[in-house]
Amino acid sequence: MSALDETDVRILELLEEDARRSFTEIAGRLGISESAVRKRISALLKKGVIKRFTIKVDNTKLGLNTVAIVGINVDSAKMLEVAQQLCDIKEIKCVATSSGDHMIMFETWTRNGKELNKLISEKISTIQGIKEICPALILEKLKD
Repeated sequence: MSALDETDVRILELLEEDARRSFTEIAGRLGISESAVRKRISALLKKGVIKRFTIKVDNTKLGLNTVAIVGINVDSAKMLEVAQQLCDIKEIKCVATSSGDHMIMFETWTRNGKELNKLISEKISTIQGIKEICPALILEKLKD
């Protein structure tokens, strides 16, 4: 894949700030034509640089006041299987394998600590291969 040029990088920055920006607005900010912006974004999508356009939600407005990062240790032979099962749980927003203190890390949003405990005890701890579950509550996000 060819390297991105400065214009591609600026387009990505503008979209990261606000993915609702129109091609016309982006073109005006960069001093290029709207069709050039359209072609570049299409190419970035085809190359997989842009995976999808999405929204960022304020979880507290949905009543999801407890955010936790959870580390999981598993039987080595079951790591990918466990990670995939975690991906299927709707309350889990992000799953990653890790080389740090835990083999798998995930982020979850729940209404409160009681709901988090229920999620861990009823959905997560029942997955075959899990050895240890280590939740850490996020007190305040300083950058998102």
